[in-house]
Amino acid sequence: MGLAELIILAVGLSMDAFAVSVCKGLATRQVSVKQMALAGLWFGGFQALMPIIGYLLGQTFAGAIKKYDHWVAFVLLAVIGGNMIREALSKDADGERTNESFGVKTMFIMAVATSIDALAVGVTFAFLSGNIFMAASVIGAFTFVLSFAGVKIGNVFGARYEKKAELAGGIILVLIGLKILLEHLGIINF
Repeated sequence: MGLAELIILAVGLSMDAFAVSVCKGLATRQVSVKQMALAGLWFGGFQALMPIIGYLLGQTFAGAIKKYDHWVAFVLLAVIGGNMIREALSKDADGERTNESFGVKTMFIMAVATSIDALAVGVTFAFLSGNIFMAASVIGAFTFVLSFAGVKIGNVFGARYEKKAELAGGIILVLIGLKILLEHLGIINF
């Protein structure tokens, strides 16, 4: 796999993390550089780690991972998005924001959900010649940059629309999960 192909792959794999980062920015009243860096580190770190894990698993679990990765990603994103939708619809009259957490549990679940495809890609790397660590570094770096920027981009729009923004963020997460599921089932091809 050449560098150009690797960059295209990295950008493609980072799109789910970017969209989730935008959603985090939508749900956050005031974004700090620390929060932007946290999103970048969580998403970029997992996008870099998962191909390495997939590579190491290689042929042993290739069938099982490929068979269920889309279901795992769909369920995790649907649960997270569903909770965002529920919270957006049940906010108190004072407009208290309930889903702006950058805590370990929240970020871990989102990072895993958005990097399941990277795990499967890592399994395919086991059958290709090339340096998995270079590939993982490129994937992680692109994801870090896009996720870092995504939080700020989402926040700029979220500050104006509050409830609607969080509702949209939840819907986007559910739709990303559905897209992953439908692509892997061969129903759609983006």
